[in-house]
Amino acid sequence: MLIRLLTLPITGPLDGIVWLGRKMQEQVDEEVDDKENLSKKLLTLQLAFDMGTISEEDFEVQEEELLLAIQAAEEQILKEADE
Repeated sequence: MLIRLLTLPITGPLDGIVWLGRKMQEQVDEEVDDKENLSKKLLTLQLAFDMGTISEEDFEVQEEELLLAIQAAEEQILKEADE
């Protein structure tokens, strides 16, 4: 405990950097998961259309929504990478 207090001025900033790195990694993983989930939903939608369980009109509307969401996710990832 005493050693921890004595080394706090040195280890404190390092612990902060490690914490920040972990938070950044969590954010990136979350965004990648979002994009992967959207891609899976698009594939599921395509399969439902191919099997005839949804109409072409419903397919086109939902496909457009998913494609826009995927595009927005990619733009967000690129935006955060530039910062």
